[in-house]
Order: sequence, then structure tokens, then C-alpha cells
Amino acid sequence: MQRKFRLTRSEDFKRVRRSGKSYAHPLVVLIVQTHDKRSNPVDQPRLKIGVAAGRTVGTAVHRNRAKRLLREGMRSLLPDISSTLDLILIARSGLVTATLDETRHALITLLDRAKIHTPTNES
Repeated sequence: MQRKFRLTRSEDFKRVRRSGKSYAHPLVVLIVQTHDKRSNPVDQPRLKIGVAAGRTVGTAVHRNRAKRLLREGMRSLLPDISSTLDLILIARSGLVTATLDETRHALITLLDRAKIHTPTNES
């Protein structure tokens, strides 16, 4: 996932966690919030995704692997998501042993449940 799609500031994470809608899966938790008026109105709304993994996931190696899996799983789904959203993906402990296909399936399930996934090509 490219850096321009990442949610990085601590204030943004707090805002989305505080006022976003949460959807849970055994591997991942998804929190969704629509964009608010940002300080710079010249910027076009852009999809922003934050990825987090707490200590319950495991050691630093496991947390980093979980975050890499989530980023890679979202990369192919980015064109199918509305550009007016802020998303946070929180890894759960089961994600450490999951494959990329299982991670991608979990993300699609959560995005469908949140009604923000619109597949562009079905094959």
C-alpha cells in the first residue's frame, strides 16, 4: 500500500477510533469513518488507511508481519473502496498464522459488512 493512502497522525487515529463505526472479524477489526472537513480544502478527499497491531498479537516480529499482511491484503482492494473514508485495521492474534488469502478474505468480508466494497470486476 502506498504511503499516500496511509493514516499516520496520532490525532487521526484517535478521531477515527472515537467516532468511527467498528466491524469485527476473528483476524481483523475494521473501524470506518467518513472524512470530515479538513483544514486544507484544496486537497481532494482521499482514502486513508491506518494499520495497527497491539502487544496482544505477539512479539515485534509478529506485529510487523501482521501489519505487512494487512497492507498487502488491502492493496488489491483499494480501487473498490470509496475515496471519502478513513479506515483503521487492527490486527488480532490469529492473523500471525494466517495466509495472505485468508487475510484478503477477512478484509473483503469486513468491507462487505460495512457496505463500502464495490467490486469493479468479477472474475
